[in-house]
Amino acid sequence: MKIHEYQAKALLAKYGVPVPRGKAARTVDEAVAVAQELGGSVVVKAQIHAGGRGKGGGVKVAKDLEQARELAGKILGMNLITHQTGPEGRIVKQLLIEETLPIERELYLGIVLDRATGRLVFMASAAGGMDIEEVAAHTPEKILKESITPGVGLQPFQARKLAFGMGIPATSVNAAVACMMALSKAYEGLDANMAEINPLILTKDGKVIALDAKIAIDDNAMFRHKDLVELRDLNEEDPLEVEASKFSLNYIKLEGNIACMVNGAGLAMATMDIIKYAGGSPANFLDVGGGANAEQIKNAFRILLADPSVKAVLINIFGGILRCDTLANGVVAAARDLNVTLPIVIRMEGTNVEQGRQILKESGIKVTVADGMKDAAEKVVGLAQ
Repeated sequence: MKIHEYQAKALLAKYGVPVPRGKAARTVDEAVAVAQELGGSVVVKAQIHAGGRGKGGGVKVAKDLEQARELAGKILGMNLITHQTGPEGRIVKQLLIEETLPIERELYLGIVLDRATGRLVFMASAAGGMDIEEVAAHTPEKILKESITPGVGLQPFQARKLAFGMGIPATSVNAAVACMMALSKAYEGLDANMAEINPLILTKDGKVIALDAKIAIDDNAMFRHKDLVELRDLNEEDPLEVEASKFSLNYIKLEGNIACMVNGAGLAMATMDIIKYAGGSPANFLDVGGGANAEQIKNAFRILLADPSVKAVLINIFGGILRCDTLANGVVAAARDLNVTLPIVIRMEGTNVEQGRQILKESGIKVTVADGMKDAAEKVVGLAQ
């Protein structure tokens, strides 16, 4: 679950990460009231679930209340386009109004899971304020890393090593170490799968402050964090992904035109790969899960067909817990109830596969049954074209 910057900062502050003074605002008048409370000179920041807001015109500095009102009026309601929103952009519906700070240097801190080692990795870089992906691609030596031992956590000596490695002055090292330790505790305490401070700033008077923050919380751990559910902003999520979550379907919208319905994440990834190999482009990732029933199949179909870019559907099922006859009945019911006219290609193997094929054959709906994944991919790519 992604959250906004102002929400991430509020959570980090509870763990001891120093953050600027500021408040969220949904109207121009609210923004001006916060600016007045902070002394007039403020930073007006668009709140959307995407990076690169400054480059897109979503972060501006106001020198006084009059300029704060002007900038809040311009940014609220704007369609903000960044490298992470795609060309369609996002409508700005709320702002973060923060105090201005005397910046001396900009640094980077981040924590992610390294799946190769099965450990968390704490990253730090003196190249803060930049796209960390660009730094990693062109100057990877600028990113310092410390592996975190499970059950032990980030150790103070590791934080000091990172602080000195980034060239933080001796007078500010203790503050930087405390900030890194707090970020590590927040990551663990929140069950995050990503936490990032970019930039972490050194002020001219030697303070260490998280000027920007991004946190993503593991959906699978939300049962332990009922208090955080209210932080979810459905306006920032794809409507089809929100709809899919209501039916326990794992759906992610992509850019292609071939819809995929698969059971199992590994098979779903392989299906998308083989579509690309056959010259097509997947429109989504959709895992209906091993225990899907006919009703879930129907809801999955409805969500797939709601994407106007979809030109064909590939159903790739390995019948185990989800038997092939159950799948076939679900597909037939969905095709009839939803008036499906798009070409459908089905590849299925496993439990009750012959019964499933017989159900499809006798249904009267237009379905292409494929012989293997390669055949399925080639057929659906041809039909989509």
